[in-house]
Formats: sequence, structure tokens, C-alpha cells
Amino acid sequence: MYTSIKTFVDSSKFQNFIIGLIILNGITMGLETSKSFTADFGVYIGIFDILVISIFTIEILLRIYVYRLSFFKDPWSIFDFSVVVISLVPANAGFEIFRILRVLRLFRLITVVPQMRKIVSALISVIPGMISIAALMSLFFYIFAIMATQLYGEKFPEWFGTLGASFYTLFQIMTLESWSMGIVRPVMEVYPLAWVFFVPFIFIVTFVMINLIVAIVVDAMAEINKDENSHIIDEVHVSEISTNEQIFALRTEIRELKELLKSKG
Repeated sequence: MYTSIKTFVDSSKFQNFIIGLIILNGITMGLETSKSFTADFGVYIGIFDILVISIFTIEILLRIYVYRLSFFKDPWSIFDFSVVVISLVPANAGFEIFRILRVLRLFRLITVVPQMRKIVSALISVIPGMISIAALMSLFFYIFAIMATQLYGEKFPEWFGTLGASFYTLFQIMTLESWSMGIVRPVMEVYPLAWVFFVPFIFIVTFVMINLIVAIVVDAMAEINKDENSHIIDEVHVSEISTNEQIFALRTEIRELKELLKSKG
């Protein structure tokens, strides 16, 4: 019984079924945002939603039965468990937020797709480095925001009138969205040397800082792939040692058999 359930839970067919169900549930959630579609098919969507959460609940219970305490030691399993528990909370008065949080169910796609899980693991592993870069970037933003407010706040109060407005404007410039024709060139019509302020800001924050974040993420992905390759090599090495031992044992048995045949002959 236990072996059969474990084989069923770990099978690729069952995993693919869960993936398909999550994707289909995501589609129905998107359709549910259409008032006309909900008016026509709201009852069927509700029935399907109950079916989905029932299947997810059964899946979690089976996994708990199979893995027992190990289930609660795995962060991904705890995440799946939390998502299912949130989905089971009735969206009655005072709990409407849980109806909205049902969409978190779609994040389960990360836990069942290995490649997605690997990417998220890489992102989590680089959080300390990203926090350091974010802190440094915030310092640059703060310094440049103060300077921009003092330099351009009087003539362009909608963009640089306050420290908060300067922060937002500089963030827009960092994303390179309408930064030249929309902001910098109008400022340069009043302050011709404004490019001396904005060009270094874009170079430092957009090109240097953002690429540092990308480099950290790429390095983390490379490290994960390196660990996986090392694990595969170790497995192959162990398998090779086991095979050599079996061959040696087989040769020994053949040699003993030959000696036995000679002695009888």
C-alpha cells in the first residue's frame, strides 16, 4: 500500500497532471476577471475551483503520508501546504482577502517544475549580495535626489519639487523610459549643462548597478549548475566503482570455477 502510493505520488504522470491542473486553474482565474464570462459560466468556474482545491488537498495528504516528517522539513513542501491551507479558508465576511490570495495557488507551478525551482533557488541564494547592491543604489539615489531637488526643483516642481518626486523621476530615468525627450531635454532647455548630472547617473545606476545584479544572478546559476554536474559525476564515479567491484567478483568466481573443473578433470 505504502509503496504503491509513493510510486504514484513520485510518478511523472502524476506530476504532469498537477502541472496541467495548475495551468488550467490559472486560465480559469484569468477568465474569472471578466464580468460577462463570470455571469455566464460562474457556476461552472466555482465547481471547477472546488474540484481543483480538492485534488490539491488530496495530493498534499498523500505526500504527507508518504514523506511524513520529512515533508515538513522541505521548504517547497511547506509552501505547497500553506497555499492549500489558504485556499481552504472560506471567503466569507471578514475573509475576502483569502479569495484574492487563491491566486497564490499558481505559484505551485514553481515547486513542481524543476527548472523554475532551480531559478528561484538561485535568486534566494543571491539575496545577501542583492541587498548590498540595493543599499548602494539607494545611497546613490538619495544623493542624486537631493542634488536634483536643489538644482531643478524651482523650475520643474512636478519632477523635482520634493525629495519624493525626485526619487520617482530618477527611477523613471533609471528605467530609460522617456528619459531623454520626456525629462532631460526639457530640463536642458533651461539648464544646458544638465546632461553633466543625468548622464553619470544613468551610467552608474542603470548600466553599472543593474549589470552587477545580473552578474550575481548568473554567477549563482553557474554555481548551481556546477554543483549539479559535480553530483552527477560523483554518482557516475560511485556507479563505476560498484561495476568494477562486481566485475572483479565475477572474475574471481570464474577463476574458482575453472580451478574446480581442473581439479575434477
